[in-house]
Amino acid sequence: MTGDKLSARIAGEIALSEAPGSTMKKWREIFGITQAELGNHLGISPSTISDYEGNRRKSPGIGIVRRFVDALTKIDEKKGGHILEKFTQEEEPNKFFELHEFAGGITGVDFAKMLGAKAIVNQELLESKKIYGYTLIDSIRVILEMPPNEFPKLYGSVGERAFIFTKVSTGRSPMVVIRVSPMKPSMVVLHGISEVDKLAIKIAQKEQIPLLVTKKDIGKIKEELNRI
Repeated sequence: MTGDKLSARIAGEIALSEAPGSTMKKWREIFGITQAELGNHLGISPSTISDYEGNRRKSPGIGIVRRFVDALTKIDEKKGGHILEKFTQEEEPNKFFELHEFAGGITGVDFAKMLGAKAIVNQELLESKKIYGYTLIDSIRVILEMPPNEFPKLYGSVGERAFIFTKVSTGRSPMVVIRVSPMKPSMVVLHGISEVDKLAIKIAQKEQIPLLVTKKDIGKIKEELNRI
């Protein structure tokens, strides 16, 4: 994804969002920029940034959105351009997985309800979890064919995300992969099964990751989640 495409994506998300301030906050946090840094670059106070992000000011016009997006990219470039580079390397949906980022975060409880999912372990953590995107993963192909050095790409641009594994038999293999990976998803959903391997459950408990199961149609899941 080029810088221009990313800028257009951010601006589009803000413009189409029902809570544009919340979407601005999401992107600021993705870029790892503080309100003070952003305010200093734009020449406005951090409290003004806070008012926009809290949706306490009227929806920003195109001029403000353009300055906001430009500030994100310019500040990131000064820091080495790591976030821009990450997006540039982001691939189109492939044979291993699909990525989707939400315009705003939703709680783990609401996410589970949308999937019609049942928590097998760590249900009490759902309320405190905030999900900003999901990765739909072909468990067989990822485990057998995807090079280990490609695994970080499963996290896209947002770490606080859910992994939804398809073509699962017991859930053991996906959880073993997560156990040995340095990065962890906020939640794991196993699609198409109801009984989960005991080792998978133990790993989820140890890693403090809510583990859910659902049999809801994948097409309907994608349709609903991609509206967020």
